[in-house]
Amino acid sequence: MERKISDRTIIDKFAEDFCEVVEKHVKYIVVSGYVAIAHGIGRGTIDIDMIIERMPVENFRKMHEELVSNRFECLQSSKAEDVYEYLDSGVSVRYIRIGEDLPEMEIKFAKDEIDDMQLSTRQKFPFTGLDIWFSSIEINIAFKEEFLKTPKDMEDARHLRIIYRDTINETFINDVKKMIRKLRMKNER
Repeated sequence: MERKISDRTIIDKFAEDFCEVVEKHVKYIVVSGYVAIAHGIGRGTIDIDMIIERMPVENFRKMHEELVSNRFECLQSSKAEDVYEYLDSGVSVRYIRIGEDLPEMEIKFAKDEIDDMQLSTRQKFPFTGLDIWFSSIEINIAFKEEFLKTPKDMEDARHLRIIYRDTINETFINDVKKMIRKLRMKNER
């Protein structure tokens, strides 16, 4: 009996399968911890964070139905309209594969000009071997260093800085950090 082992992890396969469906319906990006994990940092995660462009409920319904037909389910509701209401009110929703508890895809609508910028500057990274749109490395670093700041996030930022040390645009990182302070951190004071 020949045993074949895939280079793809369970979470990579889940992410690619999910993104393949979403991409047919809306512009998306994967952000946060999974970006560093896809770039080889040695830690696991149970969820992937995705930002999608705002879309009409009819378009969302079609996407939701295709996700369901591809064996994904939303934890908040099986009804597309209910799921859309969560998203439209600023609440993220989580999808899993039917019959599996993990991993999860956490989706939210773009909420401000930072999210819009992330979507407009999205990239695919050949280094990862994944056919997934990610927010730019600079934006990920800026969020991790300026907004999130947990030890895990700082480690992720260092990891990404090492991998992309020859191509990182520090001016762009600093500009994004200013936007974060203006648009995201003002509400925390």
